[in-house]
Amino acid sequence: MATPLPPLLLLLTLLLSFSSLFRPSLPSSDSFLYGGCSQTKYPQNSPYESNLDSLLTSLVNSATYSAYNKYTVMGSSPQDVIYGLYQCRGDLAMPDCATCVARSVSQFGVVCPQTSGGAIQLQGCFVKYDNTSFLGVLDKTVVLKKCGPSIGYNVEAMGRRDAVLGSMGGASGPYRVGGSGDVQGVAQCVGDLSMSQCQDCLAEAIGRLKSDCGTAVYGDMFLGKCYARYSTNGAHVYSKSDGEICPSS
Repeated sequence: MATPLPPLLLLLTLLLSFSSLFRPSLPSSDSFLYGGCSQTKYPQNSPYESNLDSLLTSLVNSATYSAYNKYTVMGSSPQDVIYGLYQCRGDLAMPDCATCVARSVSQFGVVCPQTSGGAIQLQGCFVKYDNTSFLGVLDKTVVLKKCGPSIGYNVEAMGRRDAVLGSMGGASGPYRVGGSGDVQGVAQCVGDLSMSQCQDCLAEAIGRLKSDCGTAVYGDMFLGKCYARYSTNGAHVYSKSDGEICPSS
């Protein structure tokens, strides 16, 4: 397992320590949803490891003032180039965004030890890096799907659910929320997508929610570059045990 370099460890420790001074408990935005790791690994103490540490430090720094950013760290050879980004949930305050990204980065050494690529999704943020550029590339691969228990077919309930999903699908912007009675919904694209790519991705996620989750009381559909979620009567509560770890390409 790769050991993070001291500058990154120090930065993460400071951010998380300052956060704990003002927050008596961890916000729900820190809950782990899924992680994906590439099959290839980099050598310990290699230029790639140094570049990765530099990239992750930049992501953590940037999250203190911006809800999204992307970086490319060049190397002395093509195999040492690394790409990365992070995206915080659209309603997250900046201090919570910074804490979420810092916590995500701190988990890579455990979730994806010495892998050339990795992605972690917490409730409040998404962080990804790879040695193959994925920036601006649409990815509609299903990475996490969760459907709650069925409430049986209820015309009114399903009508409210479909109205919420329809309003989010017809809205604009990368972050979208909707509500109708006891049904709430949220959807978001990663910031490197164009608006047309974002619309394409969310249409896929929302369509899959309807077809795959049917009459479920809640549903989550996370694709490679976007997600859509809905919940009825606040029925959807994640715990850290809900997280999944899966390989990525």
